[in-house]
Amino acid sequence: MRFTVTELGISGVLLVSPKRFEDSRGYFMETYHAREFEQLGIRARFLQDNQALSKKAGTIRGLHFQEPPHAQAKLVRAVRGSLFDVAVDLRRGSPTFGHWIGTKLTAASAKQLFIPAEFAHGYCTLEPDTEVAYKCDSYYAAGSEGGILFSDPALGVEWPVSADVAVVSDKDRALPLLADIVTPFAMELT
Repeated sequence: MRFTVTELGISGVLLVSPKRFEDSRGYFMETYHAREFEQLGIRARFLQDNQALSKKAGTIRGLHFQEPPHAQAKLVRAVRGSLFDVAVDLRRGSPTFGHWIGTKLTAASAKQLFIPAEFAHGYCTLEPDTEVAYKCDSYYAAGSEGGILFSDPALGVEWPVSADVAVVSDKDRALPLLADIVTPFAMELT
């Protein structure tokens, strides 16, 4: 296997570690392999790649999601720098509804976070000039955009920077609280 997977504290959110092949020139690694990902339980069929640069440390983007039928699972990694990546469970009926999980992703470690479509996603950059790349299994659809305020006290996300000094867009500062949205997602029964 080219990857190892660790399930984090909320079902479905996975930390994916690619195997690196290093020598005197540097390294080589595969960051995605559809067949192996499926064997590891990640059945998303990725359709779109996104990349974002945040110039300042302490930049928070999120917490975002898209509503069905355009909901997006994501595979997130740091291309340069580092970030604190967060997923919030939005599945009605889930024992972890409204809970969050966060992990540090660095370009140096190459670890990636898989976030199911039924989760809100956001991150905070930990270094200047951090670049984040992520795969999505659905195309961007402006009419399906949704979000939750990153500083919602009911969520209690422990961001590495305080809300008053974080670099946040006006759009993200205006997002509603979790209690003020009707989540379009439900826990799938298996």
